[in-house]
Amino acid sequence: MRVISMIAIGFILDLILGDPPTWPHPVKLIGHAIADLTKWWNKPMFSPMTRRSLGGLMWVIIVGGTWSIIFGLMWLTRSVPWLQFILGTYLCYTCLSIKGLSIESRKIMRSLKQGDLKKARYQVGMIVGRDTDQLSAEDVCKATIETDAENTSDGVIAPLIYLAIGGPALGLAYKAVNTLDSMVGYKNEQYGDIGFVSAKLDDLFNYIPARITWCLLMLATVLLRFDVHNAFVVGRRDREHHRSPNSGFSESVVAGALNLRLGGPHYYFGEIVDKPFIGNPDAVTADFSAIRNTLKLVYLVAVIGLLLVCACRFAFLIIGGFIA
Repeated sequence: MRVISMIAIGFILDLILGDPPTWPHPVKLIGHAIADLTKWWNKPMFSPMTRRSLGGLMWVIIVGGTWSIIFGLMWLTRSVPWLQFILGTYLCYTCLSIKGLSIESRKIMRSLKQGDLKKARYQVGMIVGRDTDQLSAEDVCKATIETDAENTSDGVIAPLIYLAIGGPALGLAYKAVNTLDSMVGYKNEQYGDIGFVSAKLDDLFNYIPARITWCLLMLATVLLRFDVHNAFVVGRRDREHHRSPNSGFSESVVAGALNLRLGGPHYYFGEIVDKPFIGNPDAVTADFSAIRNTLKLVYLVAVIGLLLVCACRFAFLIIGGFIA
């Protein structure tokens, strides 16, 4: 019950507070460690195989180190239950990113409403990896929607699942996996070798959460009375139309539910990356109202996901008690 309470209160804190930029945050420390190791080990003088090996070692250091430190902190505070509870709750809170992404999305919506495309491009560049200098207003909306949809799995459902399974230690370890992929998991000349292991293992860790998110997004589409039939058709047809084996699952349901066409070619670090389209060719033009509806889906899925993982963990505790 203690972990369930930590997760639930952490969830509520995230909805209220988001991620204040001045607050200490474990993911920031993880990011600094990844940046340092990348700078030291991702050098042209090393062979591709050496960079891949070092990338694998970096994954072990970052993910294993994160789990070990958090597990150690929780173990050290076990004799002071109230302190352990506060620490665990805060760590659970830092694993989630519902409010933070919503805040960034709403900033973009406001800029688009005010006709400030340059500012909107800059703002969307803070939450996506693609080049944003030449994006149209519709492209900015699509980029925001795609990020919101993908974050439904990466930033909400997956952390909740790993928190429910292994508490704050496993939850933060998952965030380390995700941060590694977001920083070095690019299939280009600069990061293709050093980030090879990080990209592959991120796909593995997100495999089941992405498919659970697909189901929860379908349920949310029904509850919000969006286009259920189109969500199912597009979600089933286009869920694997993505370079990632997981990202298309959430994006396809959102595209169908809101009758949008997402994906397609994008520029990354000045190079065009050809991505499949997700959605129907005759879809409506994406605008800031579509971003608002995507956020409705994200929030509803988050609440359903919280109830689901807490119920599952509670059920396992009850079953374990009977077996014992």
